[in-house]
Order: sequence, then structure tokens, then C-alpha cells
Amino acid sequence: MLRSIKEIWGYTIGAADGEIGKVVDFFFEENDWRIRYLVAETGPWLLGKKVLVSPSAFEGTPDWKNQKFPVNITKEKVKTSPEMDEHKPVSREKELEIMKYYNWPVYWDYGIAMETGAGISPIVINELQEKISKDQFKDRENDLRSSKEVIGYKVKAKDGNIGHVTDLIVEDTTWDIRYLVVDVNDWLPGGKVLVAITWADGISWSESKVTVSMLTKESVKSCPEYDPAKLVNREYEERLYDYYGRPKYWD
Repeated sequence: MLRSIKEIWGYTIGAADGEIGKVVDFFFEENDWRIRYLVAETGPWLLGKKVLVSPSAFEGTPDWKNQKFPVNITKEKVKTSPEMDEHKPVSREKELEIMKYYNWPVYWDYGIAMETGAGISPIVINELQEKISKDQFKDRENDLRSSKEVIGYKVKAKDGNIGHVTDLIVEDTTWDIRYLVVDVNDWLPGGKVLVAITWADGISWSESKVTVSMLTKESVKSCPEYDPAKLVNREYEERLYDYYGRPKYWD
């Protein structure tokens, strides 16, 4: 199912020994727009410390009805977890430290993973450390981005700006971000539209801008209306992709 990122902010992360904290952000990888971590604020029990939680730590499926993510880690484990500096990007070196601590699988590949029919096999941290020196990751710039960072970015079409990002739509099983929600109210009163991530030519982080040259203001005027009060279903996606004549990601 496709869900709004902003609606998931505030969900509880629950361990076997109590609540760890509330979701305050998501970190996704720039190259594939897949969410790699939930950012949890622990609250009073740990002086508001922010920690990263990988979807691989989920215990079964999220409890959407009660707005809760059950995880297989404990509050005691979180208490002594590696510190996260919220004012600095999460480096690969820091990720290695966190993955080793929790024994989470590594999601990236540096030529040592084996190809399978499903893609790159995950490699546990201990195996990775046997083959790659930690020095390779020291001070290495990471590709992780904050969902909150992207919200507010301008969206530039072929013939000018069409609006700004107000939300992200994510698939709740694969954790792939599928769409930008774009507010076009500046020139098209009351309007919000969806723009698929795969349609974007690129993102300028320095200019806080997403470029989508396949779109024009005229095409956006008549595209299928997006209603934030309704879930994005496959019927709506079919109409959206057919309207723009773009290949569908599910085919």
C-alpha cells in the first residue's frame, strides 16, 4: 500500500520491553529513493536521544491501525547504541558502527556481494569487515537524505516552476518512495499533483530543487487530481501513468 510520509511521522516504535520513541523522520538513499532508516526520538526516558532504526528490525508487519512499529530490539540495547549527531550527515563509517552493534544486514555493495535473481544479497557486518578495511569508509560522504529535507523543495518543469514538495508517498512493504506530492497552488489554486520519482531528471541539493523536464504547466493543469484525503490506489496510478504516457513501474 502507498502511504504519506508525513502521516507516519509520530508513529510509535515499540520494543518487547516498552516504547523506544516516536518516528520523527526517515532517511532514504539518494540513488534509489528507498528508505533505509526510521529516525526515532526517544523522549524523556533517554533525554530525547535520536536513534536510527532499520526496517530490517521490524517484528512482523507494522501495526497500521494502532500507528506502531514493533521491532526486535530492546530499550536496553538502544540505551547503549552508538551516538547519532543529528547536525551531521550519517557517514558510511557510522552506519558500519550501527550495523555491527545491532547485527543488521548491509544494504550497499562494494563488489563483494554475490548477485542473485533478486539482486544483491545482503551481507552481515562481520563478513563485510573481513573483506573491506574500515579506512575505506572513513569520512566518506554518504548518500542518505532526510525526508524532511526534501519537503519544501521547488519543482521545475520544462517551462518553469510548478510548485513545491509538500509530502512523499512511500510503498509500505518495499519502503520505496514512489511520488513527490507537489503543491501547485501558486498558479493553480487549490491544486496538488503527484510526480513519480522516476520522472525526475535530477535533484539539486544545493539549490533545493527537483527538475522534471517531461512536465509542462499545461500538462499539469489537466492531470488526474490528487486528493490527500484519499489513499493512492492502483486505479489512480493507472490513470496518472496513462495520462502522461509513461511506463508503469509495476509492469
